[in-house]
Amino acid sequence: MPKRNNISYTECSTIKSYPNHPYQKIKEAILGKQYNLTLTFVGTDRAKNLNKQYRNKTYTPNVLSFPLDDMVGEIFICPSVAFKEAHEYNLTKEGYVAFLFIHGCLHLKGYPHGDTMERLERTFVKKFKIV
Repeated sequence: MPKRNNISYTECSTIKSYPNHPYQKIKEAILGKQYNLTLTFVGTDRAKNLNKQYRNKTYTPNVLSFPLDDMVGEIFICPSVAFKEAHEYNLTKEGYVAFLFIHGCLHLKGYPHGDTMERLERTFVKKFKIV
């Protein structure tokens, strides 16, 4: 698994589809420079299996985040699900994937769904010019 500035990427051919989004800077802004994060882009089968195995949910999620300890975590994004949802958020497909990355980082930081998380999502989308 290659390292890129403290984010480990798996299934790296997918990352080439999103060269304009500053994943490292987003990670550092939300989680800090010392946080070790693995970002994995997965297909629908793997996303659904992870959701079932670790959350006992049967649907295919767009993003999953798993804290492994206080300074290590994993985010799994399913681009095919995300691409279908992007228009609902008035973002490009690539922008919505970046939004999901922000969402996952906020969960790793300890934020639950709700007003605070939504406000922070808007703040980071604006800060990093996600469209």
